[in-house]
Amino acid sequence: MERQQEWGGERRRVVVVGGGVAGSLVAKSIQFHGDVTLIDSKEYFEIPWASLRAMVEPSFAERSVIHHREYVTNGRVITSSAISVTDTEVLTAEGRLVPYDYLVIATGHAYPVPKTRPERLKQCQAENEKIEAAQSILIVGGGPSGVELAGEIAVDYPGKKVTLVHNGFRLLEFIGPKASNKTLDWLKSKHVDVKLEQSVNLNSASEGTYMTSAGETISADCHFLTTGKPIGSAWLKETVFKDCLDDFGRLKVDENLRIRGRENVFAIGDITDVKEIKQGYLAQKHALVAAKNLKLLMTNGKESKMAKYEPGSVKAIVSLGRREAVAQIPWTTKIGIVPGLIKSKDLFVGKTRKQMGLDPHIVDA
Repeated sequence: MERQQEWGGERRRVVVVGGGVAGSLVAKSIQFHGDVTLIDSKEYFEIPWASLRAMVEPSFAERSVIHHREYVTNGRVITSSAISVTDTEVLTAEGRLVPYDYLVIATGHAYPVPKTRPERLKQCQAENEKIEAAQSILIVGGGPSGVELAGEIAVDYPGKKVTLVHNGFRLLEFIGPKASNKTLDWLKSKHVDVKLEQSVNLNSASEGTYMTSAGETISADCHFLTTGKPIGSAWLKETVFKDCLDDFGRLKVDENLRIRGRENVFAIGDITDVKEIKQGYLAQKHALVAAKNLKLLMTNGKESKMAKYEPGSVKAIVSLGRREAVAQIPWTTKIGIVPGLIKSKDLFVGKTRKQMGLDPHIVDA
C-alpha cells in the first residue's frame, strides 16, 4: 500500500469522499482553510438535475459536466474509488492510504458512470442519438427523473411515441397528490402514455417488445430506466463505521451533520439518515453547514457554536420540458410557465456554476 505524502505543515488534513453535489461543494468551500483531498471515482462533478436535458441537447452537458480541477484549485483530487476507511486513513482502490484529521463522507447513491469528462460527454451524445433514432421510447420509473425525461422528450420530439411505466399508484410520490395529478394531466396532454401500478421486466424484452406486470404489451425501439439507485455505502459495511449505518444503509448523523459518536467525521447528502426527501439543493445545504462547522473546528472554535442542520418543509420543482414545470411549495401547488421560469430554462446550471466559483456561461475546456 502507498501512503499519501503529507503536506501543508500546520494545516489540518480534510478528506472528502465523493464528488457529487454535496462533496464537490464542501471541497470547494474549505480548500483555503485546510489541506483538502477530494476522492472521487470520476474526474468530474455533474450537476445531476441537468443530466436529462443533456439527453435531448448534448451540448448542454458542456456546462453541467465540470472537471474537479476547475473548482478545486488549492487541493488534491484523487480519481479513484474509496474501498475502506479506518479512524485515521481512507484506502482507495489503487491501494493508496490517504490520512485525515477530518473526514467528510458524501458518496450519495451508487451507479456506474464514465470515469473521464470526455467519456461522459460522449455518453450524452450517444443517448441523444438513441432518442433521435427511435420512433417509440419506453421510460421505466415515474419519479422526478422519469417524469422530467418524459417531459424533455415529449417537448423536443413531439412526434415520438413515449410510454412511461411506474409501479406506484401515482407519479412523483415524494410530493403531494395534487402535484402528481397535475403532472399526469400535463403528460397526457403531450400524448405520453402513462401506465401506473405496473412494472416491466427489462430482462425479458424481445425485439422491442416489453411485457408489463399487468400483462400489457409495449412496443418500443429503446428504453430508459429511471428507478431509484442504491445508497453508496457498501464500501463502509466492513469498516469502523459499520455500526453507524441504519437498516437502509444510511449513515446516522447528529444535528451538526457529524456521524453520531464521531467528533471529526461528517456525512452529507443522500447517504445520511436526515428525515427529508433526497434532493440536490438540500445536499448543497448539507455541504454549507458541514463546511461552516469544519472551518470552526479547524480554528479551534467552540463546539457550542457549531451550525445545526434543520430539515424544512417539502419543496420541489419538477421540470416539464424547456418552459414549464410543476412546483410544490408550502401551502400551494403550481404548474405551467410560472414555475418553469424558475427552473426549466437553465435548470439552475448557471447558478450552480457561480456557486462553484465558475463563470455561469463559459464552457469548460
